[in-house]
Amino acid sequence: MKINFFATLRQITGQKTVEFEIPAGTAVMDLVEIVVTRFPPMRAELLDENGNLYRHVHVFVNGRDAPYLENGLATIINQTDVVNIFPAVGGG
Repeated sequence: MKINFFATLRQITGQKTVEFEIPAGTAVMDLVEIVVTRFPPMRAELLDENGNLYRHVHVFVNGRDAPYLENGLATIINQTDVVNIFPAVGGG
């Protein structure tokens, strides 16, 4: 599975798109754990102290923000899905 990282997350991965192998039955939140295991500095960017995805972080699966998928972060994803991860974006 290819995951696209945006903004400051690219500095951690060193590239825009990273290939991941995921087992069948992987949910969105499982994928986030796979990402932070491969890129430990990503944990502070994506997860709070309880291991929950920050509300200001967006994980899009096939163009839909994960919390709005049918099963939210428990939604099962496929190797062919398109995943984009965005950090918090601020501005003025």
